[in-house]
Amino acid sequence: MEFLCYHRDRPGSGPLRDELLERHWSYMDQYAKEMIARGPTLADDGDTATGSVHILDLPDHATARAFVFDEPNYQAGVFRDVLLRRWRNMLGRTMWDFPGGRTGGNRYLVIGLGTGQAADLAVPRERDELIAYGPLLSDDGTTWLGTAVLLRAPDPESARAVLTADRYADIEVHNWQFGGRPS
Repeated sequence: MEFLCYHRDRPGSGPLRDELLERHWSYMDQYAKEMIARGPTLADDGDTATGSVHILDLPDHATARAFVFDEPNYQAGVFRDVLLRRWRNMLGRTMWDFPGGRTGGNRYLVIGLGTGQAADLAVPRERDELIAYGPLLSDDGTTWLGTAVLLRAPDPESARAVLTADRYADIEVHNWQFGGRPS
């Protein structure tokens, strides 16, 4: 089962996040084989973390909840809340398989919070800039709740345009970068 986890930072928690960086990476090392994508969301300055995205393939809901709530930053109070949803990997690859590589260009997390009938279930024709793409689903995997995308785009407006705007109650666009230990 694939899951998307988006931890949103509590305002002013940057120093604590920095202090816990090695503990966070060590915790994530335990899930390296399950990881589809990961990385921080950033403020407009490009340096200040605003959240942390993890997309993983885990055996069940209990394991996903343990992953989310045992994470060192969550335990220490870095995060104000977390979005945890089933997700479906429509590209069938990890972020490390993205042909565009780890750097270059602007990267974004786009979360469309669904309303009504499902939308954007097919991968867009212009898929070269997509890093991860898939629907957000109910716990049982049967109800569409929205869509989450990681992509490279020229600007936030172009990133937002990957989703059909009038089919969502809200569309969030966050600056994002590839995460993990520096190589």
